Amino acid sequence: MIRFLLSFILAGSLGAQDALTGQWSLDLPNDEKGWLSVESDKVELMCGVGSARPVEKFERQNGVLSFDKSIKRPLAPKEEPTVKYRITMSAEGETLRGTMQPETGAAIIFSGKKQPPMPSAPDLSKVVFGEPITLINGRDLTGWRASNPAKKNGWSVRDGILCNDTPKTDFSAYGEHTNLRSDAEFEDFQLHIEYRLPPETGGNSGIYLRGMYEVQVTHRDSKMQGINGPGAVFGRITPTHNAGKPAGEWDVLDITLVNRHITVVLNGDKVINNQPVPGCTGGALKSDVIQPGPIYLQGDHTSVQYRNLLLRPVRQP
Repeated sequence: MIRFLLSFILAGSLGAQDALTGQWSLDLPNDEKGWLSVESDKVELMCGVGSARPVEKFERQNGVLSFDKSIKRPLAPKEEPTVKYRITMSAEGETLRGTMQPETGAAIIFSGKKQPPMPSAPDLSKVVFGEPITLINGRDLTGWRASNPAKKNGWSVRDGILCNDTPKTDFSAYGEHTNLRSDAEFEDFQLHIEYRLPPETGGNSGIYLRGMYEVQVTHRDSKMQGINGPGAVFGRITPTHNAGKPAGEWDVLDITLVNRHITVVLNGDKVINNQPVPGCTGGALKSDVIQPGPIYLQGDHTSVQYRNLLLRPVRQP
């Protein structure tokens, strides 16, 4: 699999708009997802895992964006070298075409879809939510499945608690254990969920809303704070403060997603207040913002436990 996460900040003006200007969801090799934003003076690309990183050398001429990037194969031994690619992108209408050309070998093709502009922030006092849906039955994994059946499955239900067991104790991007996704897919909603991480490892996981936006799962003092700590929208929105509990205690999250705006209440403290999330976060299953998606739980980092998963969908007028 090829995973990469980049951010381009142009030193000068890009000049007149062309077909690339706008926001794009990307479909990458091996079912990975990404996000491209092109403005008059800035280009940002997010793909795979991690967070945005600047690329200093690139070209944009005649409607084509191009740059070089070295990418290491996931789970490769440390001694294995990276592969250098020449990446080019162009657009026509609502469709983006991209190519990753290695120094030797065949080119890899990927594509993208034009995305609608960010809607205005919703008035949450006027949004009506439906009856709560219980996402875990307390007995087994009915209604859920591994996101990658080829990986090891550490997920089970014990004493009414959804558990992920893995020996992995570090925050590296790749792991041998699978993530878990709901069979059901949702549009906008409120989600109540409680999590507990093992004190002996620090612990790190994540909750993806619609399979697209990861809300960071870690405890108050963990060395695995990710990008912005507990309750963050990974690499996109920083919480106002760290409201996490100590290791080994249950943290409580109440998350609202409406019109691509997210509110996060962690342990009763509002740490994100109706903020726009520009696009998908690293590791997303989906990147097209108009599509519904599953609740998607990260299991390829450390062990984690979840309980009391309740979802209230937005009731359409």
